[in-house]
Amino acid sequence: MTATGLASGFRGLTAAEAASRLRRDGPNALPVRRQMPAWRRFTAEMVHFFALLFWVAGALAFIAGMPQLGLAVFAVVVLNAAFAFAQEQRAEHAAERLRTLLPRQVTVLRDGAAQRIPAERMVVGDVVLLTEGDRISADLRLDEVRALAVDTAALTGESVPGHPTSGEPVFAGCFVVEGEARATVTATGSDTRLAGIAKLTQAQRSVRTPLRRELDRISRIIAVVAVVIGGVFFSAALLLGTPAADGFLFAVGVTVAVVPCGLLPTVTLSLAMGAQRMADRRALVRHLEAVETLGSTTFICTDKTGTLTRNEMSVVEVWMPGGVATVDGTGYRPEGRVAYAPATCSAAVRKLAWAARRCSSGRAVQRDGRWVAQGDPMEAALDAFAHRAGAAEETGADPELARFPFDPRRRRMSVVVGDRVLVKGAPDAVLPRCAPDAEAADAVHRLAARGFRVLAVAAGSVAGRIPDSADEAERELALLGLVALEDPPRPGVTAAIQACRRAGIRVAMITGDHPVTARAIAREVGLSELGGPVFTGSDLPAGPAELGEALDRDGVVVARVTPEDKLRIAQALQARGHVLAMTGDGVNDAPALREAAIGVAMGLSGTDVAREAADLVLLDDDFGTIVAAVEQGRATFADIRRFLTYHLTDNVAELAPFVVWALSGGSFPLALGVLQVLALDIGTDVLPALALGAEPPARHVLDRPPVRGHLLDRRLFARAFGVLGPVEAVMALAAFVVSLLAVGWRPGQSFPAGTELAAASGAAFTAVVFGQVANAFACRSTVRPVWRVPLRANRLLLGAVLAELGMLAAFLYIPPLADLLDHAAPNGWGFLAAALAMPAVLLADTAYKSRRLRRSR
Repeated sequence: MTATGLASGFRGLTAAEAASRLRRDGPNALPVRRQMPAWRRFTAEMVHFFALLFWVAGALAFIAGMPQLGLAVFAVVVLNAAFAFAQEQRAEHAAERLRTLLPRQVTVLRDGAAQRIPAERMVVGDVVLLTEGDRISADLRLDEVRALAVDTAALTGESVPGHPTSGEPVFAGCFVVEGEARATVTATGSDTRLAGIAKLTQAQRSVRTPLRRELDRISRIIAVVAVVIGGVFFSAALLLGTPAADGFLFAVGVTVAVVPCGLLPTVTLSLAMGAQRMADRRALVRHLEAVETLGSTTFICTDKTGTLTRNEMSVVEVWMPGGVATVDGTGYRPEGRVAYAPATCSAAVRKLAWAARRCSSGRAVQRDGRWVAQGDPMEAALDAFAHRAGAAEETGADPELARFPFDPRRRRMSVVVGDRVLVKGAPDAVLPRCAPDAEAADAVHRLAARGFRVLAVAAGSVAGRIPDSADEAERELALLGLVALEDPPRPGVTAAIQACRRAGIRVAMITGDHPVTARAIAREVGLSELGGPVFTGSDLPAGPAELGEALDRDGVVVARVTPEDKLRIAQALQARGHVLAMTGDGVNDAPALREAAIGVAMGLSGTDVAREAADLVLLDDDFGTIVAAVEQGRATFADIRRFLTYHLTDNVAELAPFVVWALSGGSFPLALGVLQVLALDIGTDVLPALALGAEPPARHVLDRPPVRGHLLDRRLFARAFGVLGPVEAVMALAAFVVSLLAVGWRPGQSFPAGTELAAASGAAFTAVVFGQVANAFACRSTVRPVWRVPLRANRLLLGAVLAELGMLAAFLYIPPLADLLDHAAPNGWGFLAAALAMPAVLLADTAYKSRRLRRSR
């Protein structure tokens, strides 16, 4: 419920009136977002287009009278869905996590007395008492304030606490970092600004990732190819006089054999391996497909505070009428080094540091072994500076007699200590109250131009009584000096931005900070050059096309953005074809994180809302980790192409016996049966394919633009279907024929049956497996021959090959398995012919790569 014209009075509401409004408006709680049930999420993993292809294949296997094949295919789909579901167990809880921003207890005036009540029982019109450390629990209008500072970073992205005055609004989800206030509740529950952001977050739908689009495309291609091949073989069977029913069943078996059943689990497991490697590099993947999507990223919109910078204010330089001091220290730690020029100005620096600290209530404190800001981060930085300069006040210091808090209109604050008044504030608010000093004005301009936040510190004397007002106290001041503070960039962020540019990725800063601050940081980290474009949220074009055109450039800076602005920016850039990664850490970032192709949240400094809305969480909040994740994403894309080539190559060899049977009019027996093809597909094929998914990134993977082509393109087709596949197929058929020749069969004679034919089929099966082994090593690179790719870079592949050969032995020499597959161990000549498949595939691969290299030169 929203209130207008409230007049509750300073006694607050009565208990009866509060109860009446609570019944009318409902509790102060955010609307609950309905979650998709777990069973529906699990079902979704089994009914996407790629999975449906395998459901159809399994059903056709049952129709063809091969229940073992059908059950095996169904098991592959279910197990794959279960694995993917387990990896993505944490569902989207962004709107629900917004509830954690509401405190459990608040202090209100009821019946003229202060009471602690649950935040859910607050109503419009309640008078709320705020003190330092409180989290604001509803939208409020301030009635009376005293030295109030409010941290609004989670909602607005503004890194510096605000100092709202009486009559101004403050919003649910923000913190009181200093001072106290009395305020009236103007909106609760679903009418708060926080709830509005929650609605934006809920409204966003998941974007179909590039990988999902590519897998759907591959599924359609495979489905069309399989149906066409099935139709061809059905027609061939009819022409050979096979009864229609038998011909149909045979064609169905061939159709199922064409579908690469091992491809679905290989893709899922490869993404999981990529996710694990990203976790090792401090990037937590919440959705598996985000692994590959990162590699496709063409545009990154990054926040400033806490992402490009450390979100730790530090004093770096001090200017005084008599000298300059530079300060070297880390974060809020009290240890640091101060260099004086000249050395005689050290006493003046200590005096200035002491005065600045006495004007501040924020402090640097140690928590859990880490120095952090308590209160205003800027004042905590002044506290750390005072310790570094040896000016921290000691026990027994003069007490504070009066305090005139910061006022956004005066832009300064002051305290009366003993017979002195100490003042700090914006230079243009403090310097006019001091004696004119042209050098001080020049120093302000120099420091501000370097991107520093500049404070002026001054002192005056108090004669007699304590001043009644700030204006009376802050007169005839003597300038002690200027303090330059910065929120330093994160280490390595400049190198990370340069790496993005080499990788063809555009980077923009999207922040709630002031445009001058944003521009200075952008220059410092190398994001934008002098004179680069800087927009504010209010200046952005209204139309999505115009907005996308204005922002579609590298190094652009957008300041003073609202949550709605960030959402519009994400939509406009993606409408121009970009694969957008949007970083953020605050509540205000959540809608845009969900809208982007990949949302990247900060794990240390970010809110739960941002983390739950994101696809990737940076555990160290380091922008450089994004670059490492992009590198891994590109490596995963290349890995998927590797094992896609591997699978399709083997499918050619598996299909070749059926083609020869059809072309011979049925006179040449099938060298491989459908169940043998299944054993190759989801038995011997899978482990080497997974090992190919562990191939490390190429050395120069970030030195070129992202790959915008298809996973399954003309070059992959040519290599799999024109080179590697045919060689593997010829060697399998050759082993089949050699095995028959070794037992006395000659062309023109009837083919033997029984054990001799089973042994020949076993030889063909063995040749395909040996061809798979060679193919696995060949697919590690698209340009380098096998011997130029070091094995130690992927030790998993050696283990996978040994396991594959072990499975081959089991399929051949364990009688129940051999009987199930209707083959037997090959004779000596058949085994020797099968073994030649390895060098044949490797030689063909080397010749193909050499020819490509010559053509490229």
